[in-house]
Amino acid sequence: MGNYMALALSFSLPHGSIRMEITQKIMDMLNDNPLYKTLGIKIMEAGQGKACSRLKPDEKLCWPFPGQPHGGVLFTQMDATMAWAVFSELDEKYNCATIHLGIDYTAPAKGNSFTCSARVTHRTGRLSFVRAEIHGMNRQLLAMGQATFRVISADLKMTGMSMKGR
Repeated sequence: MGNYMALALSFSLPHGSIRMEITQKIMDMLNDNPLYKTLGIKIMEAGQGKACSRLKPDEKLCWPFPGQPHGGVLFTQMDATMAWAVFSELDEKYNCATIHLGIDYTAPAKGNSFTCSARVTHRTGRLSFVRAEIHGMNRQLLAMGQATFRVISADLKMTGMSMKGR
């Protein structure tokens, strides 16, 4: 992973897991997501139970304070980044869904670029546990969170995200 990862990255992979290769084609499709584009979220890296994203919010998302994105935008960035950390450990037969995500905001989010790093810390059965942090300019910690994701069948396909022919 590049310089984006701020968290310690030691964790154990589940036995017998088959990780999907996150190809450039998949990253391009992922970042073409209308929600991500609207919010200014870009997944920078994903693989081996880790993911990193960058948020460059439009000023219209900075309400009620100019230059300070709404906490819900940061929450969405964290949720998306955590999901891709989980997804990167799964094979094509599986997807994931957020069961619970708790976030603690440590400082006001001021600036025009925010980085979220996430890592899977544990997986048992169909549950994955993930931790993440969001940093602002000068690597200031703005939020930290932990989440539980349920591994589900890929029969619940994501719109526009076919893994066939990758």
